[in-house]
Amino acid sequence: MGPTATGKTDAAAAIAERLNGEIISVDSSLVYRGMNIGTAKPEPAFLARHPHHLVDIRAPQDTYSVAEFHRDCTALIDQIVARGKVPVLAGGTHFYFNALEQGLAELPAADSDLRDEISADAVSHGWAALHEKLAALDPASAQRIDPHDAQRIQRALEIVLLSGKPVAEHNVQKKAALSRPMLKIALVFSDRAELHARIEQRFDSMIEQGLQGEIEGLLNSGVAVDAPAMKMIGYRQMLEFLAGDATLDQARGKSIAATRQLAKRQLTWLRNQSNVLWWVDCGLKQKKFDQLLHYVQQFLR
Repeated sequence: MGPTATGKTDAAAAIAERLNGEIISVDSSLVYRGMNIGTAKPEPAFLARHPHHLVDIRAPQDTYSVAEFHRDCTALIDQIVARGKVPVLAGGTHFYFNALEQGLAELPAADSDLRDEISADAVSHGWAALHEKLAALDPASAQRIDPHDAQRIQRALEIVLLSGKPVAEHNVQKKAALSRPMLKIALVFSDRAELHARIEQRFDSMIEQGLQGEIEGLLNSGVAVDAPAMKMIGYRQMLEFLAGDATLDQARGKSIAATRQLAKRQLTWLRNQSNVLWWVDCGLKQKKFDQLLHYVQQFLR
């Protein structure tokens, strides 16, 4: 686990390779096919050498819910263990990890008509207005959801409007939490400036690799501007640039700022977790994970 741009993918690959493991992606952005540059998806050659489960399993116009992740991930863990291998979970989507550790509330299924209605409201009035609407209907959910997190605002509104109950009330009945023992490792840098520099470098690299062309290709293939996947950081800011609502430099600045905010939320979430091994700096810049591997081996004995 850990904030974005700390080297989780390389660490997971090293562990899986050395310890006869299989990697399960815990990243809500990597599920989408054709969205490679803006999600910092590993290169095809890397994925060929280090296969990842739950990568490229959805079209960009489709959704992938936390309930679907819970179902798919728990099944994969059982299958990997049955093959005599070690499941290595890697990613920064904390509500996916929450679902595994704490169980998952039984929530109403997505309703496409209601989702279209909410999206239309967002186009007309903006997501900030919908966040205010959520605050009136479900203050607790609005308090924990960032006003700019369109996907989570949309889903929370769906749940409240479909069921007539706040999201928290659905936590009474849950799908079972994962019962297997887990070693939770948070990869972090002690110097926040290092993390910020890596975030900035990575986004600049995305621009150089052709993020604009990737997005234009998605739009030309029929992916809607308001598709769930297009609300991800980097994509939504570049869409503003393509629409003429921002300069490229402004889109870059907004993307980097949003990614920093994401990293801050990820760190806040990690600090509130129990039994987390904080792996600070050691080998992260150099991508050398011998000490980390030794620690994981001791856990598995």
